[in-house]
Amino acid sequence: MKKITTIIATLFFSTFLLAQTTWKVDPMHSKLAFSTGHMGISDISGLFKTFEATATTSKADFSNATFELSTDLASIDTEVEMRDNHLRSADFFDVEKYPKMTFKSISIKKIGKEKGKYKLMGTLTLHGITKPITLNMWYRGSAENPQSKTISAGFQFSGILKRSDFNIGTKFPAPMISDEVKIKADCEFIKQ
Repeated sequence: MKKITTIIATLFFSTFLLAQTTWKVDPMHSKLAFSTGHMGISDISGLFKTFEATATTSKADFSNATFELSTDLASIDTEVEMRDNHLRSADFFDVEKYPKMTFKSISIKKIGKEKGKYKLMGTLTLHGITKPITLNMWYRGSAENPQSKTISAGFQFSGILKRSDFNIGTKFPAPMISDEVKIKADCEFIKQ
C-alpha cells in the first residue's frame, strides 16, 4: 500500500511540474513606463530601457501565475539627459549604490467578472527598501506569431507607488515633484 501511495504521489507531482510553463518578456514588444507630477501643473514621463521579466503558470488564463521583474535603473530615459543624470544620482535612485529595482509576485486575485482582470500582489525592492505593492493586471490574451511560430501572451500592469515609501528624492517636496508615481507596463511574454 505504501508503494502505491508513493507512485501516485510521484505521478501527481510529475504531472504538476510538467504542466508549469515559463514565459520570458519580449523586450522588442514591451515597455516599462512611469509618470509623475511636476509643480502641480504638468506630468513628466519616462521609461526604463532595460528590464527582464518572467512569468510561470500552469493555467491558460494565467490566474495562478507568478511574475518576477528586474530593472536596470541606469537605463532610465525621460528624453532629457540632464534630468536623467540627476535621477541616477544620490538625490534620487543612487544607481551606483542601488543599480536594480526588483519585483516578485506573491499572489494573484481575479477581480470582478471582466475577463483577464486581476490584482497582482508582490514585493518591490527599490533603493534598498522592500515594500508590498498591489498592481492592476490585465491579461489581454495569447497568440501565435505567424513568422516565428512562437506563442506570446500580452499583459498590461499599472499602479501607483509613493516615492516617499522608498526614500527617493527626499530633498524635493511633493509640491515640486508629486509623491505619487504612476507606473504602466505593456508587455508581451514569449512561451519558453
